[in-house]
Amino acid sequence: MEAGAAVNINASDIAALIRQAHAIIDAHAQELTDLDAAIGDADHGLNMKRGFEALLAESDALSQKPFGEALKSAGMKLVMTVGGASGPLYGTFLMTLGKEIDGAPFAEAFARAVNSVAARGKSERGQKTMLDVLFPLAEAVQAGTEPGQLPAIAASAANAMVPVQATRGRASFLGERSMGHMDPGSRSCVLLTQATVEWLEAKGPEGIA
Repeated sequence: MEAGAAVNINASDIAALIRQAHAIIDAHAQELTDLDAAIGDADHGLNMKRGFEALLAESDALSQKPFGEALKSAGMKLVMTVGGASGPLYGTFLMTLGKEIDGAPFAEAFARAVNSVAARGKSERGQKTMLDVLFPLAEAVQAGTEPGQLPAIAASAANAMVPVQATRGRASFLGERSMGHMDPGSRSCVLLTQATVEWLEAKGPEGIA
C-alpha cells in the first residue's frame, strides 16, 4: 500500500470493521486480563471488552456516518466506556484519525493520530506502552508496507519490549519486576492491528485507492 493511498469505505464496511474488532477483543479478553494482572490492575481485558461491546451495539448507527465522523464517534464511545488509561488513549487515537483522515493521506493521518496518543499520555517510545507498537506501525505505513505485513511488525514490536523495564503507566510502579512481561496495551494494539488488516484484506484490492 503506497503511503499516499486512501482506503475506500462505505457504510457496510464500518459495521464489518467494528464486528471484526469486537470479535478479536472478545476472544482474547481473558488473555489481556491475565497480562494486566501481572503488571497492572487486571482490568484491561474487561475494559476493552466492554468498550467494543458498546461499539458493536452502535455499529448500525455508526455505519450511517461518513468514515471520519464514525471514527470520531467511536473514539468518544471508547473514552466513555473503557476504563483506566486505555479508553482515553484509544479514544484519542480514533478521534484524531477521524479528524485527519478526510484531509490527509492515510499514512499522515495515522502518524498524527499516534502523536496525539503520545501527547495525551505524556509518553514516548521505549517506555513499554502501546506507543512501542504504534510508532513502528506508523513508520511502516509511511514506508508503504503492505497491509498483510503489519500484524507481524506490531507483534515483533510488542515482543521486543517484554524484557524492558516499564517507565510509564501503572507497570512502572513495579520497577524491575515489570521486566519479562508483555504490556497489555501493546498486546491489545497487536490484536486490533490484526483485526483491521483482516477486515481490509476481506475488502480486496478495490478497497484501497
